[in-house]
Amino acid sequence: MLGIFKPTSPLSGGVLWKIPWRLSAPQKARHRQRLRRVDAVVDVVARALERQGMGAKALALWQAVMPREEEMLPRDKYTIFDRKEKRYRKGIHSGVAKVDALESED
Repeated sequence: MLGIFKPTSPLSGGVLWKIPWRLSAPQKARHRQRLRRVDAVVDVVARALERQGMGAKALALWQAVMPREEEMLPRDKYTIFDRKEKRYRKGIHSGVAKVDALESED
């Protein structure tokens, strides 16, 4: 075939928009910022419940089990568990682009 309908060469992978194998520095910064925002929300909810003399089991469990952003190792910040992967860890970089795009719409 000729022109724009020419098939993509299988040797080049077939996909023109490839996902890089690691996060860029700005992507990492945005991801750390998202983790800090989650920590801030948990703190605000905990303080609000404490002021009213209430508590929540789920919130107490979250604070006991989940590390804060500054306590996390880079391996835990930038990878997720995936049982199908060879070393059981998968980079978050493929999903981060989608999340960043959604945040920029707001």
